[in-house]
Amino acid sequence: MTRATRPWLWPLVPAYRMGLALREFQLRAGLKPVRRLRWPVVSVGNVSAGGAGKTPLTIALAKALKARGVQVDVLSRGYGRRRSTLPVLVDSGGTADEFGDEPLVIVREARVPVFVAAERYEAGMLAERRSALHGSGLHLLDDGFQHRQLHRDVDILLLSSEDLSDHLLPAGNLREALHTAERADVIAIPADEPEVAEWVKSCGWEKMVWHVQRKMDVPRIEGPVVAFCGIARPQQFFAGLESAGSRLAARFAFPDHHLYTAGDLEKVRGAAQQSNASALLTTEKDRVRMGAMAAGLTASLPLITVPLRLEIEDEAGAIDWLIGRISAAG
Repeated sequence: MTRATRPWLWPLVPAYRMGLALREFQLRAGLKPVRRLRWPVVSVGNVSAGGAGKTPLTIALAKALKARGVQVDVLSRGYGRRRSTLPVLVDSGGTADEFGDEPLVIVREARVPVFVAAERYEAGMLAERRSALHGSGLHLLDDGFQHRQLHRDVDILLLSSEDLSDHLLPAGNLREALHTAERADVIAIPADEPEVAEWVKSCGWEKMVWHVQRKMDVPRIEGPVVAFCGIARPQQFFAGLESAGSRLAARFAFPDHHLYTAGDLEKVRGAAQQSNASALLTTEKDRVRMGAMAAGLTASLPLITVPLRLEIEDEAGAIDWLIGRISAAG
């Protein structure tokens, strides 16, 4: 096991573990009701606090299901919303304040309806009311592995090598212990992390395994660049840029879901000017959160967003299995 990310918070881990045990008891005893939507629900989630690729996998599934003629939408909590907590359909031209950064990325990339609400059951109810005249469909539940008060028909869990050596919150980044993976119907693992496949095999896992590949669409840029992001695992982003040939003159890692200020962007711009950088590179989620402030950067340097895609190996077979599983569940 690796050292904890925040070792000074070790004394709080037992209390967090007790909270998890209490919630598990309440769910099993029926003290926390599990509500069911009319359409089937496929959850995509992980055991860690961000960074595993849930949103790119949700986008990949939405595109693949839509291509098969399935009426699909996405239900999201809309983390980072500041203007309202009411259920609402995401407007692709909106802002992170209105809808959250991840829902905006999903609706722009997948081009399927995305509904956000503090309670995702309410988001699903809104989706089904709006689609009442268009037959039945399927809900994708983004970041849903821990959202167990909404019934799901299929649970897809992403695991990474970092999860295997991590610790429970608040000292580490794990929301739940690794043994909770047994709740999943599918475990999705990075194709380039064989240690995760070995761990899954050692646990006696007999259900479905998907292998996924992370793809960063990094443009070729002459000269040095400055990279910045506010995501859960910034080193993955920086390492992906470098492996694609980018020369990073400076890098800035802000907290996950960071709301940028003029001072933050001035710091980035100053580093770019000092290093004679040719461009600024960031993620799609960060570009969404910058909103109109991005114009201040692009006035002097190109601001390039680098998409992260997840590709499922044998995607056709995976989607066949998923549709079959949903059909068998009625």
